[in-house]
Amino acid sequence: MGIDFHNKDNQTTYTTRQADHSWIEAMKELVPNMNTSKAADIGCGGGIYAKALADMDVPAVIGVDFSQAMLVGAKENCKDYDNITFKQGNALVTGLDNDSYQLVLERALIHHIQNLKACFQEAYRILEDKGIYIIQDRTPEDCLLKGDDHHIRGYFFERFPKLREQEIKRRHSSELVIETLKAIGFSEVQEVKLWETRNVYEQKEQLLKDLRERTGRSILHELDDEELNELVNYIDKSISTESFIVEKDRWTIWKAVK
Repeated sequence: MGIDFHNKDNQTTYTTRQADHSWIEAMKELVPNMNTSKAADIGCGGGIYAKALADMDVPAVIGVDFSQAMLVGAKENCKDYDNITFKQGNALVTGLDNDSYQLVLERALIHHIQNLKACFQEAYRILEDKGIYIIQDRTPEDCLLKGDDHHIRGYFFERFPKLREQEIKRRHSSELVIETLKAIGFSEVQEVKLWETRNVYEQKEQLLKDLRERTGRSILHELDDEELNELVNYIDKSISTESFIVEKDRWTIWKAVK
C-alpha cells in the first residue's frame, strides 16, 4: 500500500497545517541571515514550509516536488504570495541552476530517498558557496519514543509492530547522514533535536478525525481501514485528556555549509 502522492485526492493532505513557532525559532537560529537568502524547498509537498520561509522574510522561495497533484495543492495554499514559485522535479534532479541558492531546505524528505549521496550532491550543486543546507527528518530513535498525550505517533508502533519495522527500514541514522554530508564536501555539519508542535486540538475528537482521514501521515496508508479503526480506538483509550491536546513530534535537524 502506501500513500500515492500523485493521486489528486491527496493533493490537500499536506496543506492543512501551518509551520509552528517552535520550527520558526529553530530556523532563525540555524539560518541567521534569512532576509538575504534565496531559498529552495525541495520536496515541498503542500507548500507549508515554503510559506513559512516567505513569512520569515526570505525574498524568493522556490518549491520543488515530484508530484503534480501536490503542486496543485501547494499553489492554491500559497496563492497570496508573490515571492513563492513552484516547479516539478525531484530531490536527485531538481532542474534548478548551479550555485544559485543561499538556502536549501529538505524537510520530511530523506526517508523517501534511498540514495542519500545523490540527494546531497544535488543540494550541493544548487547551493552557492557558503550556502546553508537544512535537512529535517526523523531518525529511528526519534520515531520509536513511547506514545503519550503529546507524542501520538508513538502509539502507532505500540499497536502495530509491523509499522515499527517499516518505519525503521525507511529512516536513516544520524551517523549515516553526517558521514554522507562530509563525504560530499559539506562542512560545519551540526545536528539539533527539535520537538516540533504538529497541531493543537481543542477536542480529542478532532485528533481522532485527523487520524481517521490519515491527514499528513503517510505511514497510516500502510494500514487498511479496519486496522486504522482499531488504531484510532486504541489511541482514544490511551489518551488521558478529552480536550486541548498539543501534539508534538521529535525531529532531527542537520545543518551543513557548502
